[in-house]
Amino acid sequence: QVQLVESGGGLVQPGGSLRLSCAASGFTLSMYALSWYRQAPGKERERVAWTGIGGSTDYADSVKGRFTIFRDNAKNTAYLQMNSLKPEDTAVYVCNAARRVVNRDYWGQGTQVTVSS
Repeated sequence: QVQLVESGGGLVQPGGSLRLSCAASGFTLSMYALSWYRQAPGKERERVAWTGIGGSTDYADSVKGRFTIFRDNAKNTAYLQMNSLKPEDTAVYVCNAARRVVNRDYWGQGTQVTVSS
């Protein structure tokens, strides 16, 4: 069964850190581009980080220098390390794996991140 399962969200104080995980099953995550999106109430979904199959990365300006996307291929899992968190980072974070050449696109269910004192 093909699945993406996020974990690691929670409540953190401003300035704190969280590491989100995106565990894949039923397919090989390393063969897919991997993105992290977030959506806050009343706002459009925003892609915050992306990594290609070759290891290149890209970040939204709002998170550059604070967030890092990376993979552990042995665990078939991707991560989003989030440092120096701000209240405006509060959102549901969702991972997406995409492989355009075979038109496959998988989404996780999301994990809530709340940054508040």
